[in-house]
Amino acid sequence: MLLSVKDLRTYFHTRSGVYRAVDGVDFDLERGETLGIVGESGSGKSVTCHSLMGLVPQPPGRIEGGTAMFDGTDLLHCAPRRLRAIRGKRISMIFQDPMTSLNPYLRISEQLIEPLLIHEKITRKTALARALEMLEAVGINDAAKRIHHHPHEFSGGMRQRVMIAMALITKPEILIADEPTTALDVTVQAQILELVKKMQRDSGMAVIFITHDLGVVSGLCDRVQVMYAGRIVETAGTRTLFHHPKHPYTIGLQRSIPSLQEKGRALFTIKGLPPDISKDFPGCPFAERCEHAAPLCNKKHPELAPVSPAHSQACLRVQAGEI
Repeated sequence: MLLSVKDLRTYFHTRSGVYRAVDGVDFDLERGETLGIVGESGSGKSVTCHSLMGLVPQPPGRIEGGTAMFDGTDLLHCAPRRLRAIRGKRISMIFQDPMTSLNPYLRISEQLIEPLLIHEKITRKTALARALEMLEAVGINDAAKRIHHHPHEFSGGMRQRVMIAMALITKPEILIADEPTTALDVTVQAQILELVKKMQRDSGMAVIFITHDLGVVSGLCDRVQVMYAGRIVETAGTRTLFHHPKHPYTIGLQRSIPSLQEKGRALFTIKGLPPDISKDFPGCPFAERCEHAAPLCNKKHPELAPVSPAHSQACLRVQAGEI
């Protein structure tokens, strides 16, 4: 087991209340595996991975509990120096918006070689040669010239490729990709996804892919976990999740995929809005939006229960065999 996360809880303490962004998340990640984390905006996908990387701002954020064991080290409770040695070297992250992640004042070359200079203690000349190789590997044309450009001189797709190059330059064991294709057109998105898969095949790294696009998940991930209101409501292999979804929220997400809708009919949407996670709800957080909700759903908190050996979900009515 490469990474094992148990009962992760990350809360944000603000003047308006305590927001339970991640509220008891468990998952494991094997070497070479691609794990997809899906859900609506605000479901806790990004905060889960930011917690593992030690990137949650404290305050207002706080890791309230849980463990994240990586090669004998608990990422949530290890010394800052130990975490810095792992972050950017053995675990890397591609952030959602490259324009806000790249420093606009520094040339691409300076930003690419920084992880190498910090983690591998090599010369600038050697680091620059590695950076040039990586830019060429991610498909940047005329890399020898463009490596000295600033971020604003690149298109959105090229900036995202630079972010991927920066994340992969240290050959990490785990790559966390936080919605890396959200702002890209379909053609560039396909190129980026194929690039990530190629790099994974070449290096054998594990990938955690965060997205709200189930279409991306279907062609990239081995296993998927669906998050809602800071909790995992269903987890299964990708094929099982798409062909035999159990939780009403997962079914709703699938029904919302435009390409699966009948031509000429109105697009399906899940009614209502995600719950206010600053309020404590004793029952199922999806109950107010669920077409199958019963009185019990508002009273009893659902826990993940196995449907089959590799498939679990957290709907009380499904577990009771009522739907």
